[in-house]
Amino acid sequence: MSKKSRKKSSKTPSGSLTAKKKPVKARATTQTRSAKTQPASAGKSTKTGAKPASHKAASKRLKSSEKASRPAAATSGAKSALAEGQKAPAFRLPRDGGDVVTLSDYAGQKLVLFFYPRADTPGCTREAIDFTRLKSDFTAAGTTVLGISADPLKAQEKFRDKHGLGIPLISDEQHEMLAAYGAWGEKSMYGKTFLGILRTSVLIGTDGKVARIWRNVRVDGHADDVLAAARSL
Repeated sequence: MSKKSRKKSSKTPSGSLTAKKKPVKARATTQTRSAKTQPASAGKSTKTGAKPASHKAASKRLKSSEKASRPAAATSGAKSALAEGQKAPAFRLPRDGGDVVTLSDYAGQKLVLFFYPRADTPGCTREAIDFTRLKSDFTAAGTTVLGISADPLKAQEKFRDKHGLGIPLISDEQHEMLAAYGAWGEKSMYGKTFLGILRTSVLIGTDGKVARIWRNVRVDGHADDVLAAARSL
């Protein structure tokens, strides 16, 4: 075999090996590309997985806020637990004209306390006028009547003068007496819940104990009902 033929035969196998190696490189390149794309897809899955975590966190915050509101509601409910037969809670508050009124001022007497939401509003005006109309009848029954709201003294005095009211009006701007007598609590209007004065009346006997409680009062005929109860004591 000549030297030229040996050289040709040696080149041919090497050429065939080179041809076979090219696909291997292509596969390696493909694997490298797929390996590079994997972290990107993993990153996307991490981002999409973050949304449920944030949703759960928001749910926890909502639950904690609801729990935080429960004690306030429970407190208002506890304060409204005044019942008939219990001793009337003491109070000391300013009244129209600048005087101070206390429960002890009426010791040994029958006393009516009517709690109204706001001075010079339609329902409260009718209620105060009705109690004023029956003032002499309450006096004959040995009973004094006091009106209480959270309005400042100036508003109470303006209310008194405008409608010629003859019932002493007490100002409880700090809601302490209102809460003690169960006349301060949750109210709802137009789908919203808020704290405010619950229209309530309380009749206290000569022994200083609560004889009757009227809650969620309807104004029409209410003063007459209270007078009848006071006469029956």
